[in-house]
Amino acid sequence: MNNWNPSSWRDFPIKQQPTYDDLDKLQKVEKELATYPPLIFAEEARRLKTQLANVVEGKAFLLQGGDCAESFNAFNANNIKDLFKVMMQMAVVLTFSGGCPVVKVGRIAGQFAKPRSADFEEINGVSLPSYRGDIINNMDFTVKDRVPKAKKLLKAYNQSAATLNLLRAFSRGGMADLHKVHAWNLDFVKDNTLGEKYEQLANKISESLKFMASCGITSDNTTQLRETTLYTSHEALLLNYEEALTRKDSLTGDWYDCSAHMLWIGDRTRELDGAHVEYFKGIKNPIGCKVGPSMKEDELIKLIDTLNPENEAGRLNLIVRMGHDKVADIFPNLLKRVESEGKKIVWSCDPMHGNIEKTSNGYKTRDFANILSEVKQFFQIHKAQGSVAGGIHLEMTGQNVTECTGSTSSAITAEGLASRYHTQCDPRLNADQSLELAFMIAETLKESRK
Repeated sequence: MNNWNPSSWRDFPIKQQPTYDDLDKLQKVEKELATYPPLIFAEEARRLKTQLANVVEGKAFLLQGGDCAESFNAFNANNIKDLFKVMMQMAVVLTFSGGCPVVKVGRIAGQFAKPRSADFEEINGVSLPSYRGDIINNMDFTVKDRVPKAKKLLKAYNQSAATLNLLRAFSRGGMADLHKVHAWNLDFVKDNTLGEKYEQLANKISESLKFMASCGITSDNTTQLRETTLYTSHEALLLNYEEALTRKDSLTGDWYDCSAHMLWIGDRTRELDGAHVEYFKGIKNPIGCKVGPSMKEDELIKLIDTLNPENEAGRLNLIVRMGHDKVADIFPNLLKRVESEGKKIVWSCDPMHGNIEKTSNGYKTRDFANILSEVKQFFQIHKAQGSVAGGIHLEMTGQNVTECTGSTSSAITAEGLASRYHTQCDPRLNADQSLELAFMIAETLKESRK
């Protein structure tokens, strides 16, 4: 680590990066961004790491979710508020029904860059650079829109700052008050069976709050009843953006990536000798790494030792994304090897990325039954090995979209996807589907804690 600095990643091979035409302009933007205030503070990241250490020990559960890729065009207060509401709904279901404190981390305020399976996209014989997220280029399929633009880094920062400002206002300004538990139910959820189920739980919470108030415990004298914390996270794919927001903490002298509380490495960029692993080695944030079906046991151990050499609980979150048809065959041996070596890991399940499929009418989707299957298998595998299933990692939204098929609450068919298919990249669970999944996980948590 003596040779590490925020720019040392530039000496290593790197994947999934855009090719900018004007490198002078890019360097100028990077220098400007490096003068901007941090988006988060080091102490916040340390607090999250402490809470994640509780997840490692089975004393808390990690709920991580949000957009597949944030959009410049869809940026508005209502969308942020709706995601906050559904995250609060899921957290209260998991806490009350599952009997477990929940650490809430959003894929928000920085989730702009997306890895792609190919560098170019072809439509009707025309080949253009792939869309890599609004921080890099535009989604429209034209030559002009697909050219990476350096100034987009500044817009991403400004949007992230505004998003964080609103999230903190919601978390501290009254919207998180448990007395508002009924108000978190989104309008399009209220009138179905799932909405009724949530209302029944909300009524129980309201009754409990009345009893507590009669004992003198109210929102006025107990901050835990009226405030919460929603941490932020994103895939740290675009390392020049991350480097520009890396700061040395004045209290500890450690380096922190101040673009988000938690960052993760994707399954496509986790090479041991690659730039992303090199960068992540030096930052002190809690970090994650996706673990896909190509991961080997020895490789995973080396990766853990590289990213968490002190075996610090709460430092490293391994996000398992195998696919419903592979997780039972591949994950148990990886888990057994890691646990046998005493590694202190947050294990979370990403049931989204291994379950993408294309419909006959050309839509990319995910079947809710497959998502549910992978989650259930993930918990079953941990139960069989006596280890802790620590969390869930979801691409989701508070909007009433039609992007993932199935679920009992939101019976979306392949033919119905076109109705409200709005994603920037990959299909997301809507609020109905997210809440249904939360109820299922809550029951699983309750059983695992008996």
